[in-house]
Parts: sequence; C-alpha cells; structure tokens
Amino acid sequence: MSKPPQLSNEERRAALEKAAQSRKTRAVFKLEVKQRKRNWVEAFTHQDDAIRKMRVKELLLSLPGFGEIRALNVMDRAGISLTRRVQGVGKSQYEALLRILREES
Repeated sequence: MSKPPQLSNEERRAALEKAAQSRKTRAVFKLEVKQRKRNWVEAFTHQDDAIRKMRVKELLLSLPGFGEIRALNVMDRAGISLTRRVQGVGKSQYEALLRILREES
C-alpha cells in the first residue's frame, strides 16, 4: 500500500478548510431540500463540486419523509450502489430514480 502524500502545514490546512467548506455546502443544500426550498433534482445539475460529490444516500435521506430503510429501498430499486455519488449516477439510474420517486409521491 502506498503512503499518503507528504503535505506542508499550509497545504494540509488548506485541504482541511476546503473539506470543511464542502461539508457546510452539502449541509445547507440538504437542509434546503428538507425544508422544500430546493428540489433534490438540482443536485444532479449543480455547478458546485461539493454537491455533485455528495452520496445519493445522503441526498435521499434529506428528502422529507425518508429514512434509512426507505432510502436504501429506493436505491436498490433504481440499481444505484450504496456508495454511489450524485455525479456518478448513470442516465438509466437517474431516470429510474425519477420514476420511483414520482410513483411514491
């Protein structure tokens, strides 16, 4: 196994700040989805990398009325892996997800 890259203190600090900012961005997006201020579909066309790198499971869990079991069930029916990120969802998986969530609403 390879060793992690050697970073200077400044590089490490910058990486930590970027990671913290990404988490905050995703948290705000998920809160807006939960409060129905934003549509979950926007995650798939969002310009921000932080949003596109969010896991699909996290996105589904932010939907009102969705818990762990329901999110996992929807992902299974759509053929989406538990570790899949929003940017990695294929066209057929995306269309299946849209169809399944329309049926359930």
